[in-house]
Amino acid sequence: MINHSYNVIGVMSGTSLDGIDLAYITFSKDADWSFKIVVAETISYSDKWFKILKNLTLLTASELITLDEDYTMYLSTVINQFISKNKIENIDAVCSHGHTALHQPDQGITKQIGNLPKLASLINQTLVCDFRVEDVALGGQGAPLVPIGDRLLFSDYDWCINLGGFANISSEINSKRIAFDICPVNIVLNKYVESLGFNYDDEGRIAKKGNFNLELFESLNRLAFYNHQPPKSLGLEWVEKEVFPLIDSYNLNTEDILHTYVKHIAFQITQIINATNNASVLITGGGAFNLFLIEEIEKLTSNQLVIPSTKIIEFKEALIFGFLGVLKLRGEVNCLKSVTGATKDHSSGMIYFPA
Repeated sequence: MINHSYNVIGVMSGTSLDGIDLAYITFSKDADWSFKIVVAETISYSDKWFKILKNLTLLTASELITLDEDYTMYLSTVINQFISKNKIENIDAVCSHGHTALHQPDQGITKQIGNLPKLASLINQTLVCDFRVEDVALGGQGAPLVPIGDRLLFSDYDWCINLGGFANISSEINSKRIAFDICPVNIVLNKYVESLGFNYDDEGRIAKKGNFNLELFESLNRLAFYNHQPPKSLGLEWVEKEVFPLIDSYNLNTEDILHTYVKHIAFQITQIINATNNASVLITGGGAFNLFLIEEIEKLTSNQLVIPSTKIIEFKEALIFGFLGVLKLRGEVNCLKSVTGATKDHSSGMIYFPA
């Protein structure tokens, strides 16, 4: 018998390395789906884990296997502490994305650490995880996975944009959900602001002080990725190969890099959303707090930008990975071929039970 309500914990770690997002959510299914985020928290990474995760692409295959074990143990501790601290008792499943270590879908490769089956026993909960692997095996990009949640939980908006490590977007076009990565965001901004001793540029204040460099702006916009048609997705490897060397070749100061790159993000986003008029655009993810970035987007569009509650801004991805887990438990489609390019819609992910 299929339930009509679920209590789950969604767990997400993104490429911007802000930390591990955990959200305890209640989902209910009547005519439509509804949800309530009961409690949510971000656990920041220690300096040790931040450095390890920042340099994942440098690891050998054997080192990655060891790290997967270590990260799974670490993740179990974080989840158990979240459950204990918030006195959470009624849990149907923990639905965890893990942390992306490798993402090269064109070569049939995607790897998220922290998805080992033993995590279910370590947290003593039903576990739903490893949401990307099956999609890549079916010829898809394995990303983005959030759009099914956009369709079923946030259908009031014409466009849904998440500004995390990357900007990704989804929309209903001709009765199909279309979604793709637009460009890198915090994965670039955070790297350069670190040179000034900060983890991130609070409200974009540092970027706002910088000067605009037209040559860098135009070079960034000529990157071949922007001419590709969806489905398409980005990974850290691409940024390290294509973006960082390009930016560094201009020998600009940090403020000018940040200022120019923010304008690049705003330009790429509005190239997409300006395809429709009088549209409502939901903005979530850490980049929603970058006021300079939001101002620059607003300058280039007449569409309405909607900044939701802080809980939705910060925990929308954890929320939707919780929802992906619920759909998997129900045996329902949670991954759309129109989004990823896979050969078919499917119910992606693995379900593990404590031993």
